[in-house]
Amino acid sequence: LAGQSAEIWQPCLWWFPHQQRMGDVCCSLLLQISLGRQNLQGENPNEVSRTVNKIILHPSYDSDTSDNDIALLRLSSPVQFTDYIRPVCLAASDSVFNNGTDSWITGWGAVQEGVWLPSPETLQEVEVPVVGNRQCNCLNGVGTITDNMICAGVLAGGKDSCQGDSGGPMVNQQGSVWVQSGVVSFGFGCARPNLPGVYARVSRYQTWINSHIISDKPGFVQFTSSGLDADSSYTCPGLPLSTTVSPFRYSCLSLSPLP
Repeated sequence: LAGQSAEIWQPCLWWFPHQQRMGDVCCSLLLQISLGRQNLQGENPNEVSRTVNKIILHPSYDSDTSDNDIALLRLSSPVQFTDYIRPVCLAASDSVFNNGTDSWITGWGAVQEGVWLPSPETLQEVEVPVVGNRQCNCLNGVGTITDNMICAGVLAGGKDSCQGDSGGPMVNQQGSVWVQSGVVSFGFGCARPNLPGVYARVSRYQTWINSHIISDKPGFVQFTSSGLDADSSYTCPGLPLSTTVSPFRYSCLSLSPLP
């Protein structure tokens, strides 16, 4: 992550290649989740680990375009919340993230293109603004960005998610509530000017997520943006005219802000 060290904790996904298990569970027994982790090396006294019982891939995932780049992991047993392991609200289907909305990304990936995080590999965070889908499409190539994606980045370059951050969260703050808007998906290089990072847009998957969770369903909250979105008038050759959708309202448990 092209950012700075974070005084926060995050789940970490580990793969154990010495185990062998193939089939419908998509090699889930090869995976371990570590929650409340801050450093990849050294001790993490607040960490709790679980294995993964099942991986649920989105049925419309396209590996060529990275469309619908999202999956669910079912843990081997429940996890108790602590001061270091907390839930985050998920963006509801009617959420609106206008161009310029502040976003935060965390991860243990490269700190710049081709430069990996040094020991003890402390979790990094970076603040970047949302880049509207129309502008992002024009910058990355018309047709690259679908409605299932959301973009964020500094157009001057220098701040971005990077190689090794894939699968990590992009969150936005609304009052005292933190809302996850994206999942790190792909980018062209890392922190390059005029090439914002691309994320799976969480709000597009509310129905799909709920369909696979029987109890203790996640909290979905409507994220709102005030004013006219400047991205709605952004245009470039080959880009279709924009459309708008009337929103509905949801509510969610308020969570403490990140330190």
